[in-house]
Amino acid sequence: MSATTQQVEEQSNSTDMSTSVELSEDQIYHLLQNERRRNVLRYLHDTEGQVSMRDIAEQVAAWENDSTVQSITSSERQRVYIPLYQSHLPKLDEEGVIEYDQSRGTVTKTETANVLYEYLEPTTTDDTTDNESDDEPTRWERYYLGASGLGATLLAGSTLGFSPFALLPHGSIGLAILGMFWTLTLGQRLA
Repeated sequence: MSATTQQVEEQSNSTDMSTSVELSEDQIYHLLQNERRRNVLRYLHDTEGQVSMRDIAEQVAAWENDSTVQSITSSERQRVYIPLYQSHLPKLDEEGVIEYDQSRGTVTKTETANVLYEYLEPTTTDDTTDNESDDEPTRWERYYLGASGLGATLLAGSTLGFSPFALLPHGSIGLAILGMFWTLTLGQRLA
């Protein structure tokens, strides 16, 4: 029995569900290969109980069109609604990830969805702590900000003729600034 199958069974047993759903890694990857299904799961992540299929379709359409629910057009909504209704929600229901009542247009997330979230949102080691807000700069943002400040100081000092910056050739200052940003970019990419 694979670790994934075992996790689903343990979660099912811990919530006193009468049925256990077994998903292989191939099934999980197949379910998650489609962006619309991932967006449905993203929408359902923090929900409890039944949600309207229409609400899901509107939010998914908004995400796909980089818009808000209030700003999407009826054709944008329709382009998402029909494939969800005919294909994606029935597929998630068939695999036991959701309970989809097609006639009522309602969706309820099951415990099996939690296993998919582990694949959808893997845990990462982040440089930010839980105490930091999203508005605070990350470590790399601070580095780039520092490099910008240092580069501006070098450039302004050289241009205005302040000592010791005036002794440096303008070309070497440009190369130094370029080198700082190249090093930061490479460092961030490799980190």
